[in-house]
Amino acid sequence: MRPQPGLFARSWTCIQCRACSSSAGAQVRNSKNKLPDAPARTRFAPSPTGYLHLGSLRTALFNYLLAKRTGGQFLLRIEDTDQKRTIPGAEQRLYDDLQWAGLNWDEGPVVGGPYGPYRQSERTDLYRSHANDLISNGHAYRCFCSAERLDTMAQHRSQAGLTPGYDRKCGDLSAEESEDRAANGETHIIRLKVEGYPMFNDLVYGKTGQNKPNNKKLDFIDRVYDDPILIKSDGHPTYHLANVVDDHCMKITHVIRGTEWMPSTPMHMALYNAFKWTPPQFGHVPLLVDQKGQKLSKRNADIDLSSFKDKQGVFASTLVNFAALLGWSHSQKSDVLSLQELEQIVCFLVIKILQSGTNNHIVQLEDHPRQHCCRLRETLVPSESPCSAVCRKWWP
Repeated sequence: MRPQPGLFARSWTCIQCRACSSSAGAQVRNSKNKLPDAPARTRFAPSPTGYLHLGSLRTALFNYLLAKRTGGQFLLRIEDTDQKRTIPGAEQRLYDDLQWAGLNWDEGPVVGGPYGPYRQSERTDLYRSHANDLISNGHAYRCFCSAERLDTMAQHRSQAGLTPGYDRKCGDLSAEESEDRAANGETHIIRLKVEGYPMFNDLVYGKTGQNKPNNKKLDFIDRVYDDPILIKSDGHPTYHLANVVDDHCMKITHVIRGTEWMPSTPMHMALYNAFKWTPPQFGHVPLLVDQKGQKLSKRNADIDLSSFKDKQGVFASTLVNFAALLGWSHSQKSDVLSLQELEQIVCFLVIKILQSGTNNHIVQLEDHPRQHCCRLRETLVPSESPCSAVCRKWWP
């Protein structure tokens, strides 16, 4: 019996993009410097506001493979500062799904490590301390403007066709006045004071940045970040401050993430400069999208990992293999590869191959599960024997 269609997806790439990928692949294979000189420390930093899906598995996998290929460490960090949107049980599901996929982390929740805690909700004091350091050196300031004033300003700018911004009314307050008002309990936020945003060298897209003109490679609209918020009025950090502080304190060397975070990277670079820290190397990979061209959502139950493993009976090795190969080609004779084999072929610069300039559209794939079943029978992996009626339909 042939497998049922629709249980899997694979990336579709046009002929032109395939040619570009082949050329990029050749350059990668001929490169003498495929790997970092030192072990890479990478991280996967999900938020428990949803469940792990195919796209996030792919991102975690690239970080995992880079760390393992270089003899480095793969970290798991839970970014749970948005408590209002946190889903009960989502964090445990993240652990279970990653372990099911074989992506065991070297440092993080449960296993610990030298740079913990690894939940952002347990690191709030650290973020406030660093924000205060920026105030002390003149790179940040307290803003006491009311929400009503900020809303009115935003409306006026929008009506005038201007980008959102802030007029720095509180940026000129003396240090004494700012400290006194804060000490008296006046509600405020902390803003980063920046005059511009630096360019950065992306491992996939090359030198780029928010203000780079006529860059048609980048799939986002240029934005102006006028003194972005670092600490919110409730005392909790924004994603941007927590992300930069954690990556620095946890000694992350490489950040591989989706292109949806590309617009934020110039702001992150400005933060690194304000702290006088050396930033990690950034690599942004094209997103996976569904057949409607929409980004895969962790709130879509049909594409989260539990749907594949519980409802469809898919092997962990099959799904990992499939996710790893989305969007690029390799020189191996077979597409059926174990996690250990993927470590060898998914080298550091393989993300160059992913620079197709397009997102990866999802279409149906039928043969991959059966191919893995054939290989599993040959290798006799006890933990991946057909364990359910759903799973047995793939068994040759």
